[in-house]
Amino acid sequence: MKTNLPNNEIHESTYAMLVRSEDKERSLFETVVYGLFILSSIAAIWQFALQPVDFPRSATPQTAVVAQTELVSQS
Repeated sequence: MKTNLPNNEIHESTYAMLVRSEDKERSLFETVVYGLFILSSIAAIWQFALQPVDFPRSATPQTAVVAQTELVSQS
């Protein structure tokens, strides 16, 4: 009678197969691409943060002191 014993080389875990088949050049390429994505995001945020904001004079709120002086000067 012939018995089939499980062979450890045949029954390998999925993780072990993934680690063994990992492509080193692809990993390096992905690291560089992800790094460039992160750097470009930081540069875009930095550029947005340093951009000056100009408000038109008519949109600035007047304080109560300015409004009172205008009323006094008109009368």
